Amino acid sequence: MESLVNMEAPDFSLLNEKEEEISLSDYRGKKVVLYFYPKDMTPGCTTEACDFRDRHEEFSDLNTVILGVSGDEASKHTKFIEKYGLPFSLLVDENHEVADKYGVWVLKKMYGREFMGIERSTFLINEEGIVEKEWRKVKVKNHIEEVLQSLR
Repeated sequence: MESLVNMEAPDFSLLNEKEEEISLSDYRGKKVVLYFYPKDMTPGCTTEACDFRDRHEEFSDLNTVILGVSGDEASKHTKFIEKYGLPFSLLVDENHEVADKYGVWVLKKMYGREFMGIERSTFLINEEGIVEKEWRKVKVKNHIEEVLQSLR
């Protein structure tokens, strides 16, 4: 997948955990951290979500909204948000249409088997809807710090 940096971020409309429709274009005028993760309640995804939660105020102070995206259904997102007190929306991409648009629906290998899934990735989108930075194949450790440094 070619880089999306300096290109207009692919717009989308997805349901959030409350089954409200959220569009990327709703956030024009704010920066957006759009992060794709494989699955609610798994160790790496929980750590990543809690890292975003723990630094949420810093993102808010930088006029930045955090949106998480995975293929899980709304009810799973609701449980994940409630269990970990996440202060941001998680979006439902069950048909991986948005993951496809961002080039993060990929062939993965684990324990000798191959399957299609979301590659952990983060996109920083500016106030005009342009992708400023992207992180693909994200390693969770220190990732939030890298994103915050790019915002500052």
